Amino acid sequence: MEPVISLENVSFAYGVNETVVLNDVSLQVNSGDFLGIIGPNGGGKTTLLKLIMGFLKPTHGKILVYGKSPVAARNKIAYVPQAIRFDRQFPISVLELVLAGCLSKLPWYGRYSQQDKEAALEALKRVGLADFSNASFGTLSGGQAQRALIARALVSKPQLLLLDEPTASVDSQAESTICELLKELRGTITMLMVTHDLRSIIREVQSVICVQGEIYALKPQEVCEHFAFGLYHPPLIKLNGQHSE
Repeated sequence: MEPVISLENVSFAYGVNETVVLNDVSLQVNSGDFLGIIGPNGGGKTTLLKLIMGFLKPTHGKILVYGKSPVAARNKIAYVPQAIRFDRQFPISVLELVLAGCLSKLPWYGRYSQQDKEAALEALKRVGLADFSNASFGTLSGGQAQRALIARALVSKPQLLLLDEPTASVDSQAESTICELLKELRGTITMLMVTHDLRSIIREVQSVICVQGEIYALKPQEVCEHFAFGLYHPPLIKLNGQHSE
């Protein structure tokens, strides 16, 4: 079966004379995988997501998403950012925000169909925000806003979901709700999730990818406890109760 994502010897730097952010990395992601992505700030985690979405082009190497270039495969991808910057007074309802996930499928006359609206309401129900559809997005709490962004991503029925720290800056209850939602989605959609909170999700992912200029792929049970505290280093793999480099 063809992999969902294939990176072959990919390198990337933001400028000709800039420090290389990713150096000769290779990665294969299969259909239905749920991968956790960890690493220090500036290590290349968000850059990796942008390369997969086609917003950046590698300096060297090759990236395929569903056997195509990332740009050609964008209609299969949805993205959930860590946060969204907006004027909290801007008059947009939660339903309108979620409907924005259907923009790429709008007809030429630019009007959402009844089917689009039903899909948006179903997505809100799925994330536990059905009662907030007519509320102003600016009135939501941080956790509710993050769930609304997940609903916006899901409404287009993507095959690949990329999440950039979806549990950052939310309270423990919202974090638990989001993690439960991702657990329900596991196996039905391919997911890559950047996170600094490894402990909350490590039991749910098939593999952990540590991005620090290079990529280290580990099974959840192999991840050193140091990583949960944000102490990243060349992997100390936990084997049979002992640590070894």
